Amino acid sequence: MIDLFSRMIVGWKVSASLRKDLALDALEMAIFRRIRGSSAGGLVHHSDRGSQYLAIKYSLRLAEAGAVASVGSKGDSYDNAAAESFNGLYKSELIWHDEPAGGWAGVADVGLATAEYVHWFNSQRRHSACERMAPARFEAAWHAWQENKARQKPRRGDPGTGPPSRAAPG
Repeated sequence: MIDLFSRMIVGWKVSASLRKDLALDALEMAIFRRIRGSSAGGLVHHSDRGSQYLAIKYSLRLAEAGAVASVGSKGDSYDNAAAESFNGLYKSELIWHDEPAGGWAGVADVGLATAEYVHWFNSQRRHSACERMAPARFEAAWHAWQENKARQKPRRGDPGTGPPSRAAPG
């Protein structure tokens, strides 16, 4: 699961099969990392039409968190472009590139390597949509701008300074 504001990976799960709760586990991680018990009001959860995202249990969890579900149109590759782009990066930068000689030993090894990759991706990998900053740095810059803006009293005619060039969420 990717936060499209900063391109931060906020939820993920590794499994040997596409079991029914795989997407729900990733959703729970994303909810914990992003809203930590408060409402996700204003959050739009976009997905393709995969059965795991349309399942009643998944839809109920989104509603319980206060998120709005947005499902792409059938056969439209643009609806899920960010996720598909990330999947391609993940496979080329980790799965195929760092695959040990003889292949991965098992799901646990892929899970550990994925955890390390997610940490690297969020904290170090620069992204063009984030002014060539890593997602964590981009978010920190945006939050610092918000805090600074809240502390300053606007003066008449003062244009002020803006946030990182992308528009703020919401």
